[in-house]
Amino acid sequence: MSLSSIRTYAAAAGLGRRAASTIALKYANATYSAALAKSPQVLTKVQTELNAISKSIEEVPELKTFVTNPTLSVKDRKAGLPSLYARAEGTGAKKDPVSDITKNLFLLLSENGRLVETAGIIEGFNELVSKYKGELNVTVTSATPLPKDVLTRLEATLKQSQTAQQAKTLKVTNKVNPSVLGGLVVDFGEKTIDLSVSSRISKLNNLLQQSV
Repeated sequence: MSLSSIRTYAAAAGLGRRAASTIALKYANATYSAALAKSPQVLTKVQTELNAISKSIEEVPELKTFVTNPTLSVKDRKAGLPSLYARAEGTGAKKDPVSDITKNLFLLLSENGRLVETAGIIEGFNELVSKYKGELNVTVTSATPLPKDVLTRLEATLKQSQTAQQAKTLKVTNKVNPSVLGGLVVDFGEKTIDLSVSSRISKLNNLLQQSV
């Protein structure tokens, strides 16, 4: 993926004028299309690189600050990119050179001041790859980690849904977020089932405000 092709894609989509989630999705689509156009193997390589970068950003405070700091100059942002690329190369003795697609993506994000969109871009990219492979990723958010037997029963129930039956494989991931207070929030495909306590409290508050 050349810089010029991404710039053209981004400009045509009006990226500078849209919401952050839409911006991330546009970059994710451009990266996915460029990787798949090369080959399925390149698509897998780019996904591996992006996930390694995503994991490092969560684990290394300096990297997280780097991608989320809006005050960095263009020069500083460009100078920090090798640190991201190093994470994508792997930790083994034999480093695997980072693909041009991944490099050009982050170079463009750096130039446009869009590094803060990194998490959303990688998430969107992974969703596109999962769809391409016929995978259905289900994220179950709970206030505390769910026991394995609960996840197993939940997976068995989800497999009976029409959406899951259309997929080749089903993958259930438990995400912990204390702010849900209790209950579950299940995201799969384009659907969200909110059974959280926080959602019920929010609805109750809305009803009370309407009745005053």
